Amino acid sequence: MRGTLFIVAAPSGAGKSSVVNAAIARDPNISLSISFTSRAPRPGERHSEHYHFVDRATFEQMIEEGEFFEHALVHGDWKGTAKQSVEPQLAAGRDVLLEIDWQGARQVRAQMPGAISVFILPPSTSALEQRMRNRGQDSDDVIRQRLAAARDEMSHYGEFDYLIVNEHFAVAVDEMCSIFTASRLRKDQQVARHQPLISELLSD
Repeated sequence: MRGTLFIVAAPSGAGKSSVVNAAIARDPNISLSISFTSRAPRPGERHSEHYHFVDRATFEQMIEEGEFFEHALVHGDWKGTAKQSVEPQLAAGRDVLLEIDWQGARQVRAQMPGAISVFILPPSTSALEQRMRNRGQDSDDVIRQRLAAARDEMSHYGEFDYLIVNEHFAVAVDEMCSIFTASRLRKDQQVARHQPLISELLSD
């Protein structure tokens, strides 16, 4: 039985990565897809752990050959989810999670309409701004730009199947895990998983 593809998106500062990593740590049958990128590794980043690092020519050849579910040019560098990172795991019955933006999610859903998508919202605009400021990395102008970008991203929440408000971290992680569980209890999934049992129960 094929695994399920999950898509999780959120504006910057909503806590997406923290929620996703905590939920995956609790669920042995789901793994995080590792993206490809054309940029060079940053200090501490390792190939095939943080990203699959390839040169720009290789990435663009992969685009031409249709090897990506989604890809985008981000700050001058390519970034994308390759089918080779996802399909073998789904075929083996493992669930896979993509942590991408709403535009990437739209590209993936066009190719994988059965994917389950989740959007994470912050509890308030002020909380989102405070989280951005707590990083201590950005000027007021940059933060204003990031908040405007976040509003644009959040306007696409309606394209997703599930919404999680990350007000209390532990609750948000529980809710993410509940979505994983509910997806596995869908009728088609359960019929594929328990066909011998169902046949026995319905036989004369």
